[in-house]
Amino acid sequence: MVDCDYCDGSFEGEDAYLDHLAEAHAGELGSIDKRRVEDHDSGSAGSSIPLGPAILVGVIGLSLAIVVYVVMFMGGGDASAGESGTVNGFDVAQMPTSEPYTGTHEHGTMTVTIDGQQIDFSQEQYQLAADPFHFEGGNGRVWHTHATGVTLEYALATLNIGISENSLTFQGTTYRTGEGATVTIEVNGESVDPEAYVLQGTEADSGEGGDQVRIVVSTNESK
Repeated sequence: MVDCDYCDGSFEGEDAYLDHLAEAHAGELGSIDKRRVEDHDSGSAGSSIPLGPAILVGVIGLSLAIVVYVVMFMGGGDASAGESGTVNGFDVAQMPTSEPYTGTHEHGTMTVTIDGQQIDFSQEQYQLAADPFHFEGGNGRVWHTHATGVTLEYALATLNIGISENSLTFQGTTYRTGEGATVTIEVNGESVDPEAYVLQGTEADSGEGGDQVRIVVSTNESK
């Protein structure tokens, strides 16, 4: 307890005592007590932050945190802001958003069929074609990714296949929906935009549980 030198009051702590001096004995204080009260008042004022600005700062900080989370971690479906580039002569809207072999190793399955003929990705030219996306071990069904932000467009470009929402280019021939052909691009049974769709895989080596990519080209001659 702290006893008041100017009255019979007692206080539990120094702060409470100095508050009492400022309120009840301001005109009676000696020079030392005045200085103690002034130092106490200035310290209290300096440590307090108005509630309104504090709330505003908190809201802004939370908003920025949410934006960063969405941009960096919400994969799946649409691609985030990656740089464009060129792969095997094909323009790619978004390159992978991380370097290869940075902890990412996912799998899924893929088939590309043109006029009833399925491309054999077990052939040497399709094996280990690029670090971020490839087939390996002589398996032409299960794809591997070793980077984040691998779009379907980028993946096919590494295999020398160009693709857009309604066209596919393979070995110098472009097949386009409505111009003598029908191009179907599906992931897990749903149509996707290959420029924006980011492949989502699984750790399972079989590819089960990862994206199942199915691309079919049919020309009028095959009907």
